[in-house]
Order: sequence, then C-alpha cells, then structure tokens
Amino acid sequence: MADAVRLELILGGQKSGKSRCAEQRAQQWLAGAPGRRALLLATAVPGDEEMRQRIDRHRRERALRVPGLQTREVGQGLGPDRMRELAQALRHESAPQTLLLVDCLTLWLTQAIMPPPGLEPLADSEALIEHLCLSLTGLPGPVLLVGNEIGLGVIPLGPPVRRFVDELGRLNQAVAARADRVTLMVAGCPLQVKGGA
Repeated sequence: MADAVRLELILGGQKSGKSRCAEQRAQQWLAGAPGRRALLLATAVPGDEEMRQRIDRHRRERALRVPGLQTREVGQGLGPDRMRELAQALRHESAPQTLLLVDCLTLWLTQAIMPPPGLEPLADSEALIEHLCLSLTGLPGPVLLVGNEIGLGVIPLGPPVRRFVDELGRLNQAVAARADRVTLMVAGCPLQVKGGA
C-alpha cells in the first residue's frame, strides 16, 4: 500500500484479522516514502475494567507491530457532541502525506446507540451516520476504516440489539458505497469485495 487507495473499508468478524490488515496497510504506507505519517483514530471507550485492559493490551501490541503509528482517541467525552468527534478528527487530521486509520466503526456506533452507563443513547443514528459519511468526502489523504460484519448469524433477540444490527448494516453500506475498496477479512485472509488489489 505504498500508494494507498483514497478510502478503504475493512470488514470482518471478531478476531478475523481486520485490525491487523489495516495495521499492515499503515506500515506499508509509512515505508512507502519519507515524510509520511499514519494516525490511528481509536474509538473504544473504557467503560469497564475488562475493556480498559483490552485497550491497554491493544496499545502495547500495536506499538510493537507498527512503531510509527500514532494514536488519537476520539469520542471519549461526555457531552452530546462526543459522537461527532470522529468526523471532526477526520477533517482536521487528513493531509496528503497522512494516512488515517479508524478502528473501529462498530465501537463508535455502539457508543452512540448503546453507550456506557451514565451516557444517553443518541436517538438519531441516521443523521450521525450521514454526518460521518459527509466528512469522508474530499479528504486530501487516504483513510482506512475498520468495522465488524455482524449480520451473518441468527437474528438477535430484543429490539435494542436488532436496532443496533440494522444500524450497523446501514453504516457499513453507506461507507462501502463511498469506498474505493472494500475488503472482507475471513480467518486472517483478505477477500476483495470492491475495488482492485
């Protein structure tokens, strides 16, 4: 990925290798020419101790795998605009020599619809998705977006979870429609769904 596509969506199930694929693309970008930068926009919020430990482990492992990858956490605030921080960061940080890696869209949407205790869910996820997609238009540098493909199994019980699965499907479709390349990760193997190699 010395010359990155403008916008790529990397989807997969849990532990499918999607984040590792995105990190490899970032590493290739950094090695492709001097003066390049790669920035991870991390969307995970440490809502409990297990998640805090998971985030810390990912930070340590990522620093070893991709030493030049910088990290900025987004959506960590408590205010009503916390979910718009991702779109703002994309617009603010994008530059021709900077690759942005968003990991992950699924956690970002989860925190909007089913946030940690103490935060109100956002009622209008459709407007939030549209706001994010609009921010992806015309960015000067390449962007990798990582997300889960979770609609392949049993229909979930309960309206809140069904709503989340539906909204995640809408988010994935909206981003994929704008993406130059869509990659589906299965057991660590990349499958090109849209765009060239």
